[in-house]
Amino acid sequence: MNTTASEPKCDVYTRVTNKIRADLEQGELTWMKPWSGEHAAGRITRPLRANGTPYQGINILLLWTSALEQGFDSATWMTLKHSNELGGRVRKGEHGSLVVYADAIRKTETDQDTGEDVEVSIPFMKAYTVFNVEQIADLPERFYGKPEVPEVNPDERDEMLDQYFKNTGVTILEMGNRASYSVALDMIKMPPFVSFRDSESFFSTLAHEACHSTRHPTRLHRDFGRKQWGDEAYAKEELVAEMGSAFLCADLGITPETREDHAAYIQSWITLIKEEKRFIFTAAAHAQRAVEYLHNCQPKTADQAA
Repeated sequence: MNTTASEPKCDVYTRVTNKIRADLEQGELTWMKPWSGEHAAGRITRPLRANGTPYQGINILLLWTSALEQGFDSATWMTLKHSNELGGRVRKGEHGSLVVYADAIRKTETDQDTGEDVEVSIPFMKAYTVFNVEQIADLPERFYGKPEVPEVNPDERDEMLDQYFKNTGVTILEMGNRASYSVALDMIKMPPFVSFRDSESFFSTLAHEACHSTRHPTRLHRDFGRKQWGDEAYAKEELVAEMGSAFLCADLGITPETREDHAAYIQSWITLIKEEKRFIFTAAAHAQRAVEYLHNCQPKTADQAA
């Protein structure tokens, strides 16, 4: 999603929601698009700031989409100001891409009932523009290198990924023919490893169920008011797990599995974001928190502990 001087003004929520809704109406999942076609052969990562810090939440979807539409291989983005500070020069004719910044204004107001001063937090979101480093000349050489894609045996079970999911503390059983998470049992059931096409298919499916597991009351206690299978709250939780697993797979270096139930959910997601213009932002924020929770379950390295 590029920004141009002639683009009519429209609030950020509407612009982003309309873009993702358009993808869904074409039968495409915005969070799965980076792994499509030739991009699937490369290493997909989260979009990164110039200092290497990953973007979060809805900005991941915005920049993945922009990179795909414009054919960028680099994951690194920066503002015009940052580019100038590094000696860079945005090439003539290049257009920036939209990202958003959320915060809150805090002000003191008088409570009408008690007459006491209380602090009120007023949330806001603003859009700003970033450029991919492939749109910028004369940056330090480190910004132009391509990351190496590690060679892996697609049929070999990855011990490090196994340990990652064990560290989450959720019971994982391999049995049956359907992947699922039970809140009541706090248990993930996975079909046996050998029944999957390859190792990535197994672990990407497990990533989806692990994101669901963060909704447990002892973890993030995420509850959209679900009353029965297939209701609106069920669709909301599935959207969170979908985005969360895409973010997590990017962090773990694995390709997400296209689930058989995607098509069944698409219409419910279209309806959902038509009725709740801001829910795609809410879902992305929940997905981000789910992934952060799973990462925080991992043992800290010596550098992190210091």
